[in-house]
Amino acid sequence: MLVGRWLDSVAGMNGRADLRLGITDVAPVVSCGSFSARAVVGEHLPITATVFREGHDAVAANVVWTPPGGDGDVGPLRRMAKYGEEPDRWLTTVVPDREGSWTFRIEAWSDPLTTWRHAVEVKVEAGQGADELANDLEEGARLLDRVAAEADEEHRGRFTAAAEALRDTSLELTVRIAPALAAGLQRYLHDHPVRELVTSTESFEVWVDRREALYGSWYEFFPRSEGPVVAGQATHGTFTTAGDRLPAIADMGFDVVYLPPIHPIGTVNRKGPNSAQFPGGNPHDIGPDEVGSPWAIGSAEGGHDAVHPQLGTMEDFKAFVGRTRELGMEVALDLALQAAPDHPWVEKHPEWFTTKPDGTIAYAENPPKKYQDIYPINFDNDPEGLYAEVLRVVRVWMDAGVRIFRVDNPHTKPLNFWHWLIWEVKKTDPDVLFLAEAFTRPAMMHQLARIGFTQSYTYFTWRTQRQEIEEYGRELAENAHYMRPNFFVNTPDILHESLQFGGPPMFKIRAVLASMLSPTWGVYSGFELFEHVAVKPGSEEYLDSEKYQLRPRDWAGAEASGRSLAPYLRRLNEVRRAHPALQQLRTLRFHQVDNPNLLCFSKTDPGSQDAVLVVVNLSSRDTQIGTTALHLPELGLDWHERFSVTDELSGARYDWGQFNYVELDPYREPAHVFAVTFPRPVQFPPPVA
Repeated sequence: MLVGRWLDSVAGMNGRADLRLGITDVAPVVSCGSFSARAVVGEHLPITATVFREGHDAVAANVVWTPPGGDGDVGPLRRMAKYGEEPDRWLTTVVPDREGSWTFRIEAWSDPLTTWRHAVEVKVEAGQGADELANDLEEGARLLDRVAAEADEEHRGRFTAAAEALRDTSLELTVRIAPALAAGLQRYLHDHPVRELVTSTESFEVWVDRREALYGSWYEFFPRSEGPVVAGQATHGTFTTAGDRLPAIADMGFDVVYLPPIHPIGTVNRKGPNSAQFPGGNPHDIGPDEVGSPWAIGSAEGGHDAVHPQLGTMEDFKAFVGRTRELGMEVALDLALQAAPDHPWVEKHPEWFTTKPDGTIAYAENPPKKYQDIYPINFDNDPEGLYAEVLRVVRVWMDAGVRIFRVDNPHTKPLNFWHWLIWEVKKTDPDVLFLAEAFTRPAMMHQLARIGFTQSYTYFTWRTQRQEIEEYGRELAENAHYMRPNFFVNTPDILHESLQFGGPPMFKIRAVLASMLSPTWGVYSGFELFEHVAVKPGSEEYLDSEKYQLRPRDWAGAEASGRSLAPYLRRLNEVRRAHPALQQLRTLRFHQVDNPNLLCFSKTDPGSQDAVLVVVNLSSRDTQIGTTALHLPELGLDWHERFSVTDELSGARYDWGQFNYVELDPYREPAHVFAVTFPRPVQFPPPVA
């Protein structure tokens, strides 16, 4: 499934005697071909390479694009075109139409017909006559003879006639040449060229996922908090009561319902409200509201393959999954490889944990945080047994209808384990997706993506200033061939200070940034109610964190009274669905604006020719004004052209060009999300072959 070998560098390959032309800097290639590049079904995937040779003869290149289990391209060549400012850079675009492992290779070749045509045109322009061009004309005739021998019946006669004209000395020079340069023949020659000195790279792999690997809107909530409030007291929700929340989530336009762990929760060292350890740790000492952390998985009631009995049964969970699908959504389930002290694994497989010198099992720590209710897994003592058990658990939930796993802290587990697990699953179920929740060092985040994770949590939460947002956005777009971001505005344990102190306008600002910058974004429930109080100053933990207690919310009452951001989230998701450009990452481009508190960016979709232009006020306190300086060629326009824009949030319409005045009041509307209407058909870079 995944390329499992290191290739020689392309530059090194060009040192071989059988490779006549130079081919370097092939993209998309991940780690010299050790891992597969990524795309999704229907995505326009640019393939680029630097192609060159000695001397001045014309060179050309094509891509051989091979589907899963199939042969390479059949029919007209998939030609590459000159691209960008570099003189030897070439590009074409491919569009995969199914999931699985595709491959591509670059073929570079000497193009004698283009060399001949250029030489003849230059010499004629210089005033040379038929006698001086005698050899050139015969060379052209011989090239056309070669084409005629391979051409179909429709074109064979025309090429033969063009060759005869080149040899006919009774004709005036321009008349002799004209048939060979006719537009119809040139179009045919583009697809059926004469290729000499053909030089090929190795094949490189592109793993193609379903569309949801790139694009989606996620909503996280705790089913246990969706129970009824009785006599002022919250009661534990079930999959049935949580199912009542699903229509509202679907109405807001979300595609994925992400559930924290739904397994039995340990009773030993169970945590109480606001993450304080409940005294004693004895089940009998735990009050009725101390439900514990769902990430403290496992008890006498079962482990990772079981359902918490207060939520219901496995059949209840399957019904919940079915209801989600009926509403046009799907379930993502947390995969947290750790265990509570009373998880069945602890007794049956103590070797799967780390034993300290005093004989106790080490619990999880992230100083200053201590998680006495969680034992980390040790993957070194019995990898064969542990790998097999985790794969079994994953397949249990796949059989229950789960096709997306949000993986908790994958950076604390071995890379080779994830590499093995992900591709074992994809051998049989290529539609299963894995999201890496890895807030860690950049090198580890990127490597998790390279080895197979479908998506990744990101540093978006902590990027609030224009420069750092632009730098991070460019980094993600440049690495879109293997790393796909998921921009969560908040999580159960990340309440950024911008939300704590920015007021309702900041909630809108962060929602616009996340949903417009990234093709996939996410919201943790409570965001739409502007929940913003931290457990203590300087902390990113919520007060009364839902991780440790039930947290029922009056959703309907808040929306009815205008205290909910749900209508705004609904509109953002409607705009995302209406515009294919917002479902892209590779085409993200930033534009200049003369106020550092204003951010301007665009996205385009090569397939539909859709374009969206976004301007955001990053200040939640003050109105910001400024003037844009748009890079119009990024929108497929010339510098002088003007075009129409319609604000998808307010309905206002404007006539725009390169320079445009902007004024945004965060208390009214902190952003423009413009649908662009072009004055003429455009071709976005990179062009579509």
